[in-house]
Amino acid sequence: MFNHYVKFQLFINRITTFAFLQMELKEKQRKILDVAVELFKEKGYMGSSVRDLATKLNIKAASLYAHIRSKEEILEWVCFGIAQEFFDELQEVKNTDVVPREKLDLFLDKHLSVVLKNRDVTHIYSVEWRHLEERLPEFVELRKNYQQEVEALISEIYKAENWELKSPSFTTRFILHTLNNSYFWFKRSSDSTDKITDEIREKILFGLLGNQKS
Repeated sequence: MFNHYVKFQLFINRITTFAFLQMELKEKQRKILDVAVELFKEKGYMGSSVRDLATKLNIKAASLYAHIRSKEEILEWVCFGIAQEFFDELQEVKNTDVVPREKLDLFLDKHLSVVLKNRDVTHIYSVEWRHLEERLPEFVELRKNYQQEVEALISEIYKAENWELKSPSFTTRFILHTLNNSYFWFKRSSDSTDKITDEIREKILFGLLGNQKS
């Protein structure tokens, strides 16, 4: 258990949030990142080339390499940045002193808020991470650590509330898959966000708990 905690903290210390990353990048790199997110969403990571990106930026392809190491580096910015936001929100939930039932609600809301703030980025994170090469093993381990941390939180909540939890691993994957793909269900207009957030939370809770949720 101690070794797992140490590994988790090492990951936390090594990566930075997507929002913080955007502040740390130089102005030109931020522009490249923003345009790349649009391009990857439109054509997919593998369907997008450096030349495509340069065309959208109205610069020569060779000029891009003064600002980025490779197309893969941009994918790293996206995947590791948004992953850290998920970790940060999870840590805040764990540190919040509320009853277990409310902590479950809070986790669902916090994770969902990251998805909705970064819809296109979350799409790329969810779909394109497999195309990481050099840092793929590190990212796979990162995802595994996050799932383990969420699973530990869910198990703790279920135990405290005396709810039946048949498969912690499956339950965790169900929650994360549902939340990470919820951007499909949202319109861009923010006026529907609160209503649909509540609906998603209620449906997840009913799927998890059934009549135990009352």
